[in-house]
Amino acid sequence: MNVTKAVIPVGGLGTRFLPATKAQPKEMMPVVDTPTIQWVVEEAVAAGVTDILIITAHGKRSIEDHFDRAFELEAQLERAGKDEDLRRIRAISEIANIHYIRQKEARGLGDAVGLARHHVGDEPFVVLLGDVITQGPLLGPMIKTWEQYERGVIALREVSAEQVESYGIAVVEPAGDDLVVIRDLVEKPKLGSEPSRLGIIGRYLLTPEIFEVLERIEPGYGGEVQLTDALAEFARSQAMYGYLFSGEVFDVGSRIEFLRASLELAARRDDLRDGVFEVVRSFAQRHGLN
Repeated sequence: MNVTKAVIPVGGLGTRFLPATKAQPKEMMPVVDTPTIQWVVEEAVAAGVTDILIITAHGKRSIEDHFDRAFELEAQLERAGKDEDLRRIRAISEIANIHYIRQKEARGLGDAVGLARHHVGDEPFVVLLGDVITQGPLLGPMIKTWEQYERGVIALREVSAEQVESYGIAVVEPAGDDLVVIRDLVEKPKLGSEPSRLGIIGRYLLTPEIFEVLERIEPGYGGEVQLTDALAEFARSQAMYGYLFSGEVFDVGSRIEFLRASLELAARRDDLRDGVFEVVRSFAQRHGLN
């Protein structure tokens, strides 16, 4: 069965970015000149997944507006002869077949994913966290792994000791190049008790059986329904694979990671590269940095 559907949960309150997120979703904060949520949607589309369900919440209507037509703006750009800007704006509304549903209470990532049950039906689907940007082949190889084994796949990467308590950590066995078998998962373990340094990075390929697990598990870390807890139970009963991602990951829900992503991704743009390097050089000189 082909993987054609994606679920993107964006129901979080974005408290790490207050006061900027008091009146706007963190997923609409621009990395360079593109909202974070658009980076994530474009990642799904690049892997051929164009049927997308975004799990929103109260106060996140601007996400829907962003992917809708903006007739007044388009007309103004057309009158001004700004053809390239017009093309880019129209492309946003045509990028994918996007649906929306609201998570009425902040009950955790597991609860949000559970709301996708009727949309997903009996098909495999990918989940992309709405505040994580990745660079490099990821969903494509995960889908190929599904096609080969027809088992769930979770993206993993090596994390530092300082990051252990911020990640779901996997208990694994080797399964080949870039692949491991996941035997268990632990949500945000204390440093020193972690079973490995392989952390979940916000990309999942799941089968619809996960919904049955999500329905019965109790709230876990933070009093929320944790997707990691459901996946751990799932992994203990049947094979689940981990794909070891070697590309870049920007957790732009973190302020430092947001700044790093903005600099890194701007420096890859021909129209911004020189300006970014000059800003960095000037900053280093003024602060006595090498």
